[in-house]
Amino acid sequence: MNLLKNYFEGINYDWWLIIGFIGQGIFFLRFLVQWIASEKKGESVIPVSFWYLSIMGALIIFIYAVVRKDPVFFLGQLVAIMIYYRNLRLIYKKKNKDTNQLID
Repeated sequence: MNLLKNYFEGINYDWWLIIGFIGQGIFFLRFLVQWIASEKKGESVIPVSFWYLSIMGALIIFIYAVVRKDPVFFLGQLVAIMIYYRNLRLIYKKKNKDTNQLID
């Protein structure tokens, strides 16, 4: 217990720390959204909002990592943002293709 007390006493609680926690909170929300969507459908699904929350949370954490000069989070979130964006592109590409097939 003393270890935790010493750890939290050494933290500088500034606005960037709050922003980092907000990013983590948004990032966590994507799991709740995915869980609720899966429960409603009765099977595992990943709604589009999951990817938007992923990008929003990752962007905030990325900015936080840049400010804090943390290369681990910086590189991790940079790669993740590209993957999330690519997933959204693939989803919309498929939707456009499906829509065009309905019109033809």
